[in-house]
Amino acid sequence: MPNCYAMPIPRRTGLLLLSFFAFVSTYAQDPAAIDSMKAALQKAGTPAEKVYWYDNLSRTMMNVSPPSADSMGQQLILFAEESRDRSLMVKAYMSNGLRCGYFRGQRNYTQRSIEYYEKALSIAKQNKMEKEIGAAQLQLADINLVVPDQDKSLKYIAEAFSRIATLKDDSLLVESNNIYGKVYLSRNEKILALRHYFTALRIAEEIKATNADKKRLKSELMRNSYLYLSQFYGSIEDYDKAIDNATKAYEMLNNLTDKRVPYQRAIDINTIGNLFAAKKNYDIAISYFERSIAMADSLGFATLKMPGYISLLNQYLRMDQPQKAMDYLNSSAGNNLKQHLTTFGMSGMIDQAYGYVFSELNKFDSARFYFDKALPFFEKNMTDNNRLGIYLQLGKLFTKTGETPKAIDYYLKAKEIGEKNGLLEIVMMSAKHLDSLYEKKGDFRTASFYNGIYYKYKDSSDKLSKEKDLTQEEATAEQQRQERIQREQEEIKRRKNNIQYLAIIIGIVFLFISLVVLGMFKVSAGLIKAIGFFVFLMLFEFIFLVFKKNIYSITHGEPWKDLAFMIALAALLVPLHHWLEHKVLHYLTSHNRLTSAGLHIKNKLFRRTKEGEQ
Repeated sequence: MPNCYAMPIPRRTGLLLLSFFAFVSTYAQDPAAIDSMKAALQKAGTPAEKVYWYDNLSRTMMNVSPPSADSMGQQLILFAEESRDRSLMVKAYMSNGLRCGYFRGQRNYTQRSIEYYEKALSIAKQNKMEKEIGAAQLQLADINLVVPDQDKSLKYIAEAFSRIATLKDDSLLVESNNIYGKVYLSRNEKILALRHYFTALRIAEEIKATNADKKRLKSELMRNSYLYLSQFYGSIEDYDKAIDNATKAYEMLNNLTDKRVPYQRAIDINTIGNLFAAKKNYDIAISYFERSIAMADSLGFATLKMPGYISLLNQYLRMDQPQKAMDYLNSSAGNNLKQHLTTFGMSGMIDQAYGYVFSELNKFDSARFYFDKALPFFEKNMTDNNRLGIYLQLGKLFTKTGETPKAIDYYLKAKEIGEKNGLLEIVMMSAKHLDSLYEKKGDFRTASFYNGIYYKYKDSSDKLSKEKDLTQEEATAEQQRQERIQREQEEIKRRKNNIQYLAIIIGIVFLFISLVVLGMFKVSAGLIKAIGFFVFLMLFEFIFLVFKKNIYSITHGEPWKDLAFMIALAALLVPLHHWLEHKVLHYLTSHNRLTSAGLHIKNKLFRRTKEGEQ
């Protein structure tokens, strides 16, 4: 499932980078379910069943206790290694890679995730397990975007894509296109990204839901594709389309029966709320956040409230209402959030939040106190993108307090991360602040240098803004092109079907004419009955086929409706079939009725033949 809840670098430095909560969205489950999972693990009779429950337990416990989840993950690896079953060993390492990837905002977990995936890939390659190789490469392409190492991600996805293209696996094929789109999006190649996203959705849509498992798979893959498309449109600031696709993803949950569906609904509502917030529909956004929290509360799952709490806190900061943010931090909801973050070893996030809010309230001593507590946590544990936020916030604080050298240091750190990761807006913002700070310091030469950098990146940013507008137009054009291609393919299929229907009709008419002609000659009644049986069978089966093709708009594929319709149709057509077949064959086998006509035709034909010979 795509990591739709890892927040991008914000335009406003007040937004908290709590991307580690992505794990809740991926595998949310009531802690009470853990006991039933443990019981199922004890009852598991085969190694495959044990690995399944170890996997479920270790990932679910990431919502409750990461250390316990780590312990369970190690037990999974130990069990798989002792089984010496290579397939189970790959699954164990892949499971741990995915589990650690839930906390991808932290360097330690990100690195561990990569190591687990690399181990799974190594085992798969040694044993020539093609599907497992492709799956591991997909995950490595995805997780390396967090580092970020775009070149390595591109290498992994290219290898995975070429391998998966030779396999008959719809799930891997859809995911490979989605990950390829994600990699291209990180490289700012948006049209290529969009094409891969559309291809993934098309493949998912074309899966034939012939049974319950296929229907579930199709719904899951379509849902994932809609989530990726929502991310794409959000990245180009086309928030209406982003909301449209997020809503479609939410609606696909109606087709799933997994126990996690109610939990995922709460997460989806929070996600849609964040899209409304980005669109600046703040009242609607807040209503969605509150709705998400209420849904989590109805499920009795405290962890599931955290994304909603965080979104509300970020919303107050987004709206430049620091006092409301402070009141919220000190409310019962804020206390629940703080307790939860502390449980997960994220107390540095709480300190960052207090530091920034106090800074916005111009309570600088308190702001320094909390930022001093938060900074070591970020520098030790968090990835570049998650450190960026606190550096910008500290730069802003020390600019306000007149501590120019400190402000310069932090803006330089932010600029370095921006340059390293291709974040032009961050580089431009940092350069603008550095220009002002060096000018204030009296170092006009350095100020002029950063002023030049600012305008250089401003020109690039303006160009990117125009390119973004162009990308929106191109994205619309690409979507219309895909829709046109789909319509053309449907038209080709319709014409092909019509030709086949016409051929069948001509065939039936020809057979009926042949049957009538046979009745005009002295042909055995048995032969006429045998041919007549197949002719009438073909006719009425064709009628059934036509009706079945055209009742979908009424029954929508629901089995009981299809069954009821076919029973009613059979009740009408089967008696008609037998009656008509009996009457026609009886008529044709009555030689005294048609043999004179047949004899007349025969004599006429033979007379012409003799005249021609003379």
